[in-house]
Amino acid sequence: MDALEQIKKWRQELHQIPEPGLHEYKTSKYLKTELLKMGYQPITVLKTGVLVYIDNGYDKTLAFRSDIDALKIKEETKCSFISQHDGYMHACGHDGHMAALLGFAKKLKDKPLSLNVNILLIFQPAEESPGGAKLLVEAGILNKYNVKAIFGMHLMPTIDEGKIACRAGPLMAQNGELDVTVIGKSAHAGLYHFGVDSIVIASSIIGQYQNIISRVVSPVESCVINIGEISGGTARNIVADKTVFRGTVRTYSEAVFKKITDTMQAINCGMERSYGCKIEFSCPPMYPPVLNDYGLYQQFVRIVNENYLELKEPLMLAEDFAFYQKEIPGIFFYLGTKTSQYSSGLHTEIFNFNENVLIKAVDVYYQLAAKIKLGE
Repeated sequence: MDALEQIKKWRQELHQIPEPGLHEYKTSKYLKTELLKMGYQPITVLKTGVLVYIDNGYDKTLAFRSDIDALKIKEETKCSFISQHDGYMHACGHDGHMAALLGFAKKLKDKPLSLNVNILLIFQPAEESPGGAKLLVEAGILNKYNVKAIFGMHLMPTIDEGKIACRAGPLMAQNGELDVTVIGKSAHAGLYHFGVDSIVIASSIIGQYQNIISRVVSPVESCVINIGEISGGTARNIVADKTVFRGTVRTYSEAVFKKITDTMQAINCGMERSYGCKIEFSCPPMYPPVLNDYGLYQQFVRIVNENYLELKEPLMLAEDFAFYQKEIPGIFFYLGTKTSQYSSGLHTEIFNFNENVLIKAVDVYYQLAAKIKLGE
């Protein structure tokens, strides 16, 4: 079986066993079985994560990471290798990420490189939630193996197939999950002055939150405040005593994120004083912004100059790869999968791609391992 056929086989078999974050037991077993066949001794971390450490006798290590978890989505692709776990699907390309990293591991065995660094392959659980990268960092994996730089890749159906896309600095956003509960006081609709209308107050708060974008945050900064859910009230003729709304906050700067949430809490305090309501507020930062190291980026561009696309703007998506970058220099890049046949978006029930593109990821990893100079 040639390299591409093997990669396709891995991807299609992994696609059939999607599992949620920190519960990727079948996936982990599959990965370890395949790595053992290659002659590696895989290491289990966080119960379902898998590491491969290639010790070349040096004091510095270069890491390559793939996520391994799936999404709670019922697949509708009708492909021959459809998910066998009903209600779960690899709708974000993590099956492809794993197959590519397995392909890289196999190529390192078949065509060994003479390297002056060690190599660490990270098959990381729970990218979607709760953030396996953070858990691995907290477990001391980067320190244990003296990792000095890290690379990660994501398939992207909005970029033409085979294109490698990246940029220096901000690539993806910091995100926070917004939860707000407005507690008022119920009353008859005809006697509304005896109540505290949580729906009216919530609508006012939402409007004021949107003003943060245009009147508090600098016009040269980018941010998103989106309210995606709202519910309140029990009947048309009752003043609603409770309204709940939820949303997301996204920006490319941790300082801007803090300014936004601080302003939100100031707005809430003002509404409580004005209307006599109580507001429960939560908006913890989930993942930091993905910030590609400038020095490492210059090397990356020189190495992958063929079919390279420099992104002019970052995306308001989020990725826990950022937790690695808070500790060490890192580069996260996209590999395009868009064709006339494959253009469905990430996190959709019909997302799919042509596995032929995965050989490109293997080649990029191989070239990076051969040519990256740590410390430059």
